[in-house]
Amino acid sequence: AMSVIGDRRSREQKAKQEREKELAKVTIKKEDLELIMNEMEISRAAAERSLREHMGNVVEALITLTN
Repeated sequence: AMSVIGDRRSREQKAKQEREKELAKVTIKKEDLELIMNEMEISRAAAERSLREHMGNVVEALITLTN
């Protein structure tokens, strides 16, 4: 039972690392990052994460952040 749990955790960790690599490849504009930071009053890291998750689309990122 413990090995099953360990295997699941390692798979989840690997999937998370792969997702982070994919997000790091997304290019974002500095202007878009600053716009989100100023308008939503959130940290740079949170604004950057949101932009990367929405493939750099500032409109989609803002919509998600306001909902």
